Amino acid sequence: MTLINTADKRAAFRKLHEAGCFVLPNPFDAGTAKMLQHLGFNAVASTSAGFAWSIGKADTGTTLDEMLAHLAALSAAVDIPVNADFEGGFADAPEGVAANVTRAVATGVAGLSIEDSTGDKDDPLYARELAVTRIRAARQAIDASGGDVLLTGRCEAFLWGKPDLKLVTDRLAAYAEA
Repeated sequence: MTLINTADKRAAFRKLHEAGCFVLPNPFDAGTAKMLQHLGFNAVASTSAGFAWSIGKADTGTTLDEMLAHLAALSAAVDIPVNADFEGGFADAPEGVAANVTRAVATGVAGLSIEDSTGDKDDPLYARELAVTRIRAARQAIDASGGDVLLTGRCEAFLWGKPDLKLVTDRLAAYAEA
């Protein structure tokens, strides 16, 4: 698959999702992304942990500017769609998430995910309503940019020791509605 521009990459990414399941490997740098494209993958997804480790930082230790530069480099390096692991949007407040998502859309990504984890072991997930509002703010920012970026709301409950399937499905349904 060879795509020329960002709009084509975004349209192709939506078609991949409409067609069913597909493999979405996680390159940690532009060279790895190019290799995966060469191997025939139709899209790639950034890895926040892999990127952080590749620059000598802990997972969730990168700055917003480092992540934006990384996403721009990945998107420019390949002719296939890039999905961004955008952690929690690099902000707690919905307005901050929206501002940062707007900047992420400008990097050329075709998709973007927002997590609902706080990073606090004692209170690992944002309150449900705040988590939903953060996803809604991300969606509104994408729509306002005219970027047609696919948004994924991620519930991180199982990763943070809250193996409650009812909680997860409730949140994911609310994220989908948002």
